[in-house]
Amino acid sequence: MTQEPSTAALESAAYPPLVRVMAVAIVLALAAFAAWSAPALSDAQWSFASLSTYALAAVLIAWVGWWMVFSRTRYQDGELTQTWLWDKRVQAREVATFKIVHWPWLQGLVAPRMLVRRRNGSIAWMHSADPRLLVAFGEAVVQQGMQPAAAQT
Repeated sequence: MTQEPSTAALESAAYPPLVRVMAVAIVLALAAFAAWSAPALSDAQWSFASLSTYALAAVLIAWVGWWMVFSRTRYQDGELTQTWLWDKRVQAREVATFKIVHWPWLQGLVAPRMLVRRRNGSIAWMHSADPRLLVAFGEAVVQQGMQPAAAQT
């Protein structure tokens, strides 16, 4: 049995352009609202816990907004990787089942995604603005399942 040549890498943004623009708009709108509210809120009595909560919320909103804009999905050599708050990686050989969720008429608002259930029972959602990337990974999973088991010696 011969090893198949490595497949060309496919890469795309994890989210469609409209979703990324909306993420930026929401983060900027929240920042503008916070700046507008600052004079009124500065007169209030704030505890350390309250200030910490608002500061942490601001950092998390900005961090998630950043990753929605710059997150990438890449498929190469039987592995699907999505950069995110933490990188998500799935190899075709570890997949027990998968489901591609793609609504072409809403693709600008809802990123095509793949629900992957690994053999160990864990679940991962992988997003890609380009559904062909997810289909290529799905084909690799199916090909992996079609390979005959190695002969026992």
